[in-house]
Amino acid sequence: MAIEHGMWRIGSAPFKLQPVRIENESLLEELITKDISILNDGWLLIGRQVRTGFDKFIDLLAVDADGSLIIIELKRHRTPRDVVAQAIDYASWIEGLTDSKVIEIYESFRTQHGAGELSLDQAFEKRFGLRLGDVELNSSHQIVVVAAELDASTERIINYLNDKAVPVNAVFFKVFEDEGRQYLSRAWMIDPGQTQERAAVASAKEPWNSEYYVSFGDSERRNWEDARQWGFISAGGGRWYSNTLGMLNEGDRIWVNIPKTGYVGVGIVTGPVVRADEFLVPVDGTEKPLPEASTRAKYRSKPENESEDTAEYVVPVQWTHTVPAGKAYAETGLFGNQNSVCKPRTEKWGHTIERLKKAWSVG
Repeated sequence: MAIEHGMWRIGSAPFKLQPVRIENESLLEELITKDISILNDGWLLIGRQVRTGFDKFIDLLAVDADGSLIIIELKRHRTPRDVVAQAIDYASWIEGLTDSKVIEIYESFRTQHGAGELSLDQAFEKRFGLRLGDVELNSSHQIVVVAAELDASTERIINYLNDKAVPVNAVFFKVFEDEGRQYLSRAWMIDPGQTQERAAVASAKEPWNSEYYVSFGDSERRNWEDARQWGFISAGGGRWYSNTLGMLNEGDRIWVNIPKTGYVGVGIVTGPVVRADEFLVPVDGTEKPLPEASTRAKYRSKPENESEDTAEYVVPVQWTHTVPAGKAYAETGLFGNQNSVCKPRTEKWGHTIERLKKAWSVG
């Protein structure tokens, strides 16, 4: 279904802003290079105008917390269908890249485009809180087409490929002008979380074992001791962080990891995801919303004049076994991921659970 952008200025009466043409799509590429969150705040940009083995150039190349590589192609003056075909051709080359080649691409990007002094290992850990060696780099890949619009035929092609577990997506940008100021608007054709999930499924080396991984970002926004005391996990600060909590259902078993610290708990989900101010905890014989309790962290309810996306979201859990962060279980070779919740399909996940079961005497 075609996606139409619209933007209105709010006043005594709504005033519709007029879209303006991006005369040079290199400007859009430059904006994305400066801030990849324009596309997705869960990505790290690692390449620009990457020369392939058949002497063509990938516009932009990124990596996510899973180690999945994302091919980003701008439409420019090509037909949308040509862009999709070209991106699939690039994916056939990306699939065969070794870790050393990916590092070489990043080093070229870093030196040519002023991406800082950090190595790929350092940049990955700074961005995702995980060591690059803890993920399988280039175990999967995604394709993203950037365009102002797509024709119906191209939309059908993208939907067909997704139905066949080929992770292709499209993102639409428009520029609106209001009294000399310009605003960039973005809309995805498919939820990018779904594309990420398809990439993981397509690259799976073994079936999912029905055990969920949880990344708990222990910080001023949430505290592991609070979670242990009142029985919950939480995430927030943006849709990319909180949306995956919706994957969990009552009865699911979760294994909780604090990035850069280690595994700290296993438990059973007891209810659906709710906003933090809708999660009640017992305090002196009564029940209070989590943000009103004497917690160690500050849990954001829906901030005034902000989107609900920025709030903290909570999933109730009955803990089977937990340990303080200072006694977290960590060793080389355990599974790690920055997604708040995911369904790992790697041998490393099975190995991780077996090690935790033995360490914590959990069946």
